[in-house]
Amino acid sequence: MTVLDIRDLSLSIGSTPILKKVSLSVASGEILGLVGESGSGKSMTSLAILGLTPPRATMTGEISLNAQLISGASDAALQKVRGRDVGIIFQEPMTALNPVMTIGDQVAETVRLHKKTSRKEALAVARAVLDRVGLPAERFPLGRFPHELSGGQRQRVAIAIAIALTPKLLIADEATTALDVTTQAQVLELLKRLVREDGMGLILITHDLAVVAETADRVAVMKDGELVEEGDTRRIFTGMTHPYSQRLLANAVHAPSRQAAVQHDAAPVLQVEGLVREYAGGRPLFGKPKAFRAVDDVSLTIQPGESVGLVGESGCGKSTLLRAILALETPQAGRVLVKGRDITAARGAALKAIRRDIQVVFQDPYGSFDPRWTVARLVAENFHLLDTQPSPTEARRRVDQMLEQVGLPASAGDKYPHEFSGGQRQRIAIARALITDPAVIALDEAVSALDVSIRAQILDLLADLSSRLGLAYLFVTHDLTVVRAVTDRLLVMQAGRIVEQGDTAAVFAAPSHPYTQKLLAATPDLARNIGALDAAHKETVR
Repeated sequence: MTVLDIRDLSLSIGSTPILKKVSLSVASGEILGLVGESGSGKSMTSLAILGLTPPRATMTGEISLNAQLISGASDAALQKVRGRDVGIIFQEPMTALNPVMTIGDQVAETVRLHKKTSRKEALAVARAVLDRVGLPAERFPLGRFPHELSGGQRQRVAIAIAIALTPKLLIADEATTALDVTTQAQVLELLKRLVREDGMGLILITHDLAVVAETADRVAVMKDGELVEEGDTRRIFTGMTHPYSQRLLANAVHAPSRQAAVQHDAAPVLQVEGLVREYAGGRPLFGKPKAFRAVDDVSLTIQPGESVGLVGESGCGKSTLLRAILALETPQAGRVLVKGRDITAARGAALKAIRRDIQVVFQDPYGSFDPRWTVARLVAENFHLLDTQPSPTEARRRVDQMLEQVGLPASAGDKYPHEFSGGQRQRIAIARALITDPAVIALDEAVSALDVSIRAQILDLLADLSSRLGLAYLFVTHDLTVVRAVTDRLLVMQAGRIVEQGDTAAVFAAPSHPYTQKLLAATPDLARNIGALDAAHKETVR
C-alpha cells in the first residue's frame, strides 16, 4: 500500500525555483533514503509534505497521503495531519525539544492535540511510548528535562513524540548526523524496528551514503531541486548511472592525498601529561560528595605535521579534554605543553603568547561567528593575541592573503557570514585559526555536519595546509570514516581514559580493546555495505 505519493511537485520562492517536478512515493513498511548535497531540496521536499513551506512560496503538483490529496489543503486541515498521520524527527533534538517542559509533557502534548483525552491518560501514553523507544521508567521518569539527557537519549524523546500516535509516515531529517557511531547504530535500529512493527513508511534524509546503503530499501538522489536518480538500494549503489550520483559516491569514500609531513625527530608541538579533570558530584544525604572524573590521567603527544584522531562515544571525555588542552578549563592534575610551554600554568600575556600556537575550529562555524561582523573582522579577531597589532592596512592585507590560502576570494572579507554556504563558512573558520600562524589546530567535529562533497573539499584543504605549512592537527570527532582517511595516529577514549592508541591503519585493521572493536563494528562502512548488497543479490539470483 502506498503511504505517500508525490507527483510533479514544483516549488518556487519569489522568482527562484527550489523544487522542479519532483515525483516519488513511499510504501507502507518501506524505508526511502533521500540523499543529495546541501541545498539540493531534500528538506524542502519534507516541509512541503507537511505544508510548512515559506510564506512567499508557490507550489504546484500533487501530494497524497494514504490516497487522500493533502496539497492545497488549509492550514487547519494540515494541523490535523501533522503529528497524527505524519511525524518528523529533526537533526538537533535539543533545539527541537522545549527546554522548560518535561519529556513526559512533551510527548503527551502531541496526544492531547489530536485526541480528546485527560492529561493523566496522555501521560500514560507518553510513558508507554518512551518505554518503547528505550527510555524505561526506572531510569527516565516523565519528570526529566531535556538537559538531563544525553544527545542519543534526547533523540529518542524526539522519536517518541513523532511516533506517539503511530503515524503512517515518518520523516527523519538528518536525525543521526550529530550522534556518535554506537548511538547512531542504536537509533537506526530503533527506526527500522518501528517501521517493521507499525508498517509505517520512513523517509530517511541524510548525506551519509553508508547509512543509506545499510538502512534503506530504495534511494532517491536529488540535485538542484530535481530527482536525478531513483531505484532500489542495490541497483543505485552498484550501478549508478547519473554523473552526480557517481560523484557523490566518489566523495563519500574520498581520502585526501597528503604528503608525509610528520617530523618525528623534532620536539612535540603538543604534550599532555597525566591530565585529570574532575567535577563536583551531587551531595548525598550521608557522607562526602563523590567527584566525577571526566578526564582520568590522560597523556598524549603530537609531533609537528602530524594528524592525530581522538574518538569515542558522547560523554567519554573528548570535549572536556579539549577544553583543558585549550586552557578553557583548569585541570586538577597534570599539565599541557604547547611547543614546550605549560599552557595550564600560564596567565595573562604568557597565556596569550601560547594561544597563538594552538587554535581551534568548531563544528558549527556560524554559531562561533558574530553575525554582525564582516568576514575580514572575524578573521582578524585573533590579532589580539599578538604583542604588536598590525596596522589596518597590514591587517587587511594579511586577511586577504589568508582567505585566498583557504580557497576564498579576497573580496569575501567585505561580506557577512550569512552570505556563505556551510562549507565556505568552515573555510572562513579555518582562515581565522591560521591567521596567527599556529603550530597545531584542534578540529572539534569540524566536518561532521557537512555533506560528502563539501566534506571532501575541506579535508583536501586541511591536507594541503598540513603539507605546505607543517601544521599538526588534533581531530576530535565521532566520525571514524573521516579519522581513517586523514589521520596518522588514533587515540580511543572511554570513560575519561585513553584505552587504545596506535597508527590509524593498524588500529582499524586489528583493534585490540573490546571498546574499539565495538566502535568499529557500529560504524557504517560503505564499501562493506555495497559488497553485502551485491552478494545478497547474487544469492537471490542463484
